[in-house]
Amino acid sequence: MSVWMWSLVFCVSLGVLVAAANLFINTAEQAGRALRLPPFITGVILVGFGTSLPELISSILAVNSGSSEIVIGNVLGSNITNILLILGLSGLLGGTFYVKTDLLKFDLTVMLGGAFILSLMVQDQRFSTGEGIICLLMMSIYLVTLLRTKSDGSEDSDVKPATARTWLILVVSPVLIFVGAKYTVDSVIALAGIFQVGVDVIAMSAVAFGTSLPEIVVAITASYKGKPEIVVGNVIGSNIFNTFGVMGIPSLMGNLNIPAGVVSYSVPVFLAATMIHVIITVDRRISKAEGAFMLCFYLFFVCRLFGWL
Repeated sequence: MSVWMWSLVFCVSLGVLVAAANLFINTAEQAGRALRLPPFITGVILVGFGTSLPELISSILAVNSGSSEIVIGNVLGSNITNILLILGLSGLLGGTFYVKTDLLKFDLTVMLGGAFILSLMVQDQRFSTGEGIICLLMMSIYLVTLLRTKSDGSEDSDVKPATARTWLILVVSPVLIFVGAKYTVDSVIALAGIFQVGVDVIAMSAVAFGTSLPEIVVAITASYKGKPEIVVGNVIGSNIFNTFGVMGIPSLMGNLNIPAGVVSYSVPVFLAATMIHVIITVDRRISKAEGAFMLCFYLFFVCRLFGWL
């Protein structure tokens, strides 16, 4: 197809993605209240994990096509984008917002620990099936612990049960998010190929950015609606799922190749971004200045990735 046709595909798929994400954030909140889940856990489980489906599906497809090196680029690029771009935009556009949940008790610790564990696992430029199983076990422990220690949401005495329509939308909207993200990624990759951008750069930028679009849209929507715990829970849940699940599940099909450039550049940036996330959210608030700082860091990351600096 021509540049114009791929541009049209990009615009249409992005429109579907935005509409589906807006629908999903509303129904996820309704379902969370019906299940008496606190807002933060709603963000982690229903929103964070749900919007990570594009990363998982695209990674599985990459392994099946013999391009397993795309998996690590997708995961690291998405996690970096989640932290620097999503939190940065949310803080800058939504203004200073506060998070009630004490993140350092468990969730940030798991995210930070997962980042260091994954960084150690890929130092030999391979990610084995055994390492993938370990990651999946850690993700299972995180989920079980999160659900067992969740606070009781019964303080809202006027909780309405979710209707069949709510559950139907909750099932259908992630499918639309996935379809929108898939064709957005396909169009971005096609356009990048037309303009002769390197495949290794695409894996860390276009694919990672494209598969993070659901998280970006959901986070900005939640930020504007004054739901900061959904924003932070979205990022933490997505990053934990990416680190453990998106790396672990594809590795069950065979060892994953890790390019040397990823180990030397992308892994240190990933660790730095994770540390910045922890430092900025330790006081349970994100200001406009901190949002602007993270966006500048993301711009630096992309420019260095393309060799513009």
